[in-house]
Amino acid sequence: MADPSPNHVPSTAMDVVAPVPGAGTPEAEISADQMSLGRRLRQPRTILSLILPIFLLVLFARSLPGFNLAELPSKILAANGWLLLLAFVIFYAGFPIRGLRWVVLVRATGYPLRIRDSTEIIFISWLVNCLVPAKLGDLYRAYLLKLNAAVSLSRTFGTVFIERILDLFAIVVLGLGAGFVSFRGRLPGDVQIVFAIGVGLIIILAFLLLSLRNFGRRLLTRLPIPVRFLDLYDRFEEGVFSAIGLRQIPILLLLTGVIWSTEAFRLYFVVEALGFPGVHLGISGAFFVALTGSLLTAVPFTPAGLGIVEAGIVGVLTLVYNVPQTEALTIVLVDRAISVLSIIALGSVTYAVSPMRRGTGIPPIVPKPEPGLPA
Repeated sequence: MADPSPNHVPSTAMDVVAPVPGAGTPEAEISADQMSLGRRLRQPRTILSLILPIFLLVLFARSLPGFNLAELPSKILAANGWLLLLAFVIFYAGFPIRGLRWVVLVRATGYPLRIRDSTEIIFISWLVNCLVPAKLGDLYRAYLLKLNAAVSLSRTFGTVFIERILDLFAIVVLGLGAGFVSFRGRLPGDVQIVFAIGVGLIIILAFLLLSLRNFGRRLLTRLPIPVRFLDLYDRFEEGVFSAIGLRQIPILLLLTGVIWSTEAFRLYFVVEALGFPGVHLGISGAFFVALTGSLLTAVPFTPAGLGIVEAGIVGVLTLVYNVPQTEALTIVLVDRAISVLSIIALGSVTYAVSPMRRGTGIPPIVPKPEPGLPA
């Protein structure tokens, strides 16, 4: 039984969430209730969200009429190790770029975040998204920055929200473009449905942003909610709209395009490394399949879209690109080993050693004295 005394120090951050500055505020209450990773991992629904998709994925693989489980290990072991390493390096090169993009957004709100710190926080948040459903890692990222710096949780989450809108916009636009190139302007009907949903989501999000900007607070003031939640909303709205302006849009769009290019080239080199006869997606096909899978990760029912993404990509590879089922599942498993299993392995190490989880990872920013004034 844990020592309930106030002097008890947990062995890891999974034991208890570190105290949040400003305890008693709405933001502190949110952190205490929702940000304990250890508590989340011990919840039965979290365990079920990890086990059930794996079970369903096994059933899905066994139900494929052309799938041969016995061939799977030999096909993976025959892969070109250097090309797999290149896929791994390209994938992880995307994290500093993601860190730079978040720095651009956070600095626009007034806090001088460093690229190294933002990259580390994003990497830890990806670990959370790989272990816990409902995209909790996005909120966890904002929480880690608040824990380590004098920033507002809700305002910081506003920058993460804008990031997700940029990502969804890039996935749909780049995916549609890659699809038209790959299929020479004739997208299959099932694919059109998937991207029609994506376009619909963009339209809905654009409408919500306009409503948020023009009517959000006015609407909330008419609802019977505590004033403190209005304060949270004000900070969130400030984070959303102060983080992105006309000056930031070109660099944000460029960085977002590069980020999703790393996802596509990871899949491209995985396919090339496996070297299956007659299976060549090309750059446009790799973009299309990778971005389709990324669109499916937006479904928040399982960690990292586990089960949903695998089934979706296997479906696209077999139905659209005529890849044999055994080869399609092999491609998906190797690609997900890089994009999910390696995150769990390396992210767990980062989480264990990172000072971020204790709220001491970002040194305070000391402003430089003005000329002629004492330091």
